[in-house]
Amino acid sequence: MTLEKRMTARLLQIAAILFACFMIDQISKWIILEQVMVPARVIPVTSFFNLTLGFNTGVSFGFFKDTLAEWPGVLAAFKATMIIGLVIWAALTGSRMESSGLAMIAGGALGNAVDRWRQGAVTDFLDFHWMDWHWPTFNIADVAIVGGAGLTILAAFLPAQLARSQIEKPKHS
Repeated sequence: MTLEKRMTARLLQIAAILFACFMIDQISKWIILEQVMVPARVIPVTSFFNLTLGFNTGVSFGFFKDTLAEWPGVLAAFKATMIIGLVIWAALTGSRMESSGLAMIAGGALGNAVDRWRQGAVTDFLDFHWMDWHWPTFNIADVAIVGGAGLTILAAFLPAQLARSQIEKPKHS
């Protein structure tokens, strides 16, 4: 297989993972907004998990929400640059696991960026709690970002033969 075909295959893999994470996130948010949370309420699912509609105008855990409300384009530009950078990194790495993790991060970031662009805030609805302590509400994009980060970190610690795909096909004599 030529280098060009391998790179095309890698980019298709990255695009498929990114698109899948993005679409699952967007579909889940649409279902929550248009079907489940009409009217908005807390829906207990288990003793430690609720569906709770929330809108995050800040970044992770709502940090900088006051600053970002005044400068919405700054975060959008930063996220777009970050997503492009993640896709380039994913395309250039020799590790399939790392590439997949980076594509998941990019797909989740794109899902949250589209929310912020479309409605000025990120839709969150997954609420895990223990007694009166609640983890900050999050969404499927956040799950993709954390899962992708975990895969990327795992790829760095695994033996090379488990995490890496070969750039050149081995030649048998």
